[in-house]
Amino acid sequence: MALTKVLVIVKTYPTLSTKHIETVCTAGFREDGTWIRIFPVPFRMLEEYERYTKWQWIEVNLEQNLTHDDRPESFRIVGKDTLKLLDKLDRNPNKANWDLRREWMTKNKRIYTNMTELIDLAKSNELSLAILKPSEIVDFVYEPKEDNTFEKRKLVESKLKAEIMQTDIFDENTWKENFKLAEQIPFKFSYRFKTDDGQERKLMVEDWEVNMLYRNCIKSCFGNERKACEQVRAKYMGMACKDIHLIMGTTFKWQRMGSPNPFVIIGVLAPPFKGDTQLSFDF
Repeated sequence: MALTKVLVIVKTYPTLSTKHIETVCTAGFREDGTWIRIFPVPFRMLEEYERYTKWQWIEVNLEQNLTHDDRPESFRIVGKDTLKLLDKLDRNPNKANWDLRREWMTKNKRIYTNMTELIDLAKSNELSLAILKPSEIVDFVYEPKEDNTFEKRKLVESKLKAEIMQTDIFDENTWKENFKLAEQIPFKFSYRFKTDDGQERKLMVEDWEVNMLYRNCIKSCFGNERKACEQVRAKYMGMACKDIHLIMGTTFKWQRMGSPNPFVIIGVLAPPFKGDTQLSFDF
């Protein structure tokens, strides 16, 4: 257990949890540049002053979570009150910021170019987080999700109601006052890409930003799902340049089950491109 500084570069979209109500996976770099994953994080249940952004330094007490998650980079928070928000790196899309990010992307770690090699390393539990530079982005696709979360959502909603019922006037957890479960996105988004092994693969993009971008687009498109998805596709194909990097992370379930490919894309890093704009990705 140790107080650890982490530069956050990944936040996944909130997922339902029968144990924690709602969780977010955070990943980033330690001061020496090595990877670290923090899970579970009840991010939207944190107070406003505790909510960190991507490319922000945080300091928090962490311990390895070997009992429930034996992936080498996985840690959990010990004492939410130890969480402290520190300096932010500028998120505006410009060359200077991209150069700074590249420094952290390459510090004490390897950028992989072969997906087969990454899968083999994950199967031997040597890593579960990595940066992959594809040789080619073939496409960005969207598909309807299978509706299999209804029963789980009912269980989580029941747990949330029970939590709220137990709240008293001295409870400091103010998130309970107006908390609503994160909106479930009806589509899944994926990159199709190739790496040095010559194989074409399709992997889901599960970061916070792609889902929040869809939510912003569905509003601006007045509920037209196809137009919203096309706007998301245009944004992510716009990032599909020669210098795009995919942040890869395994899911614990798929890695433990020995899936042929336990990875999903948990973040996308690319230099600024013409027409790129900053969008609001907050709830």
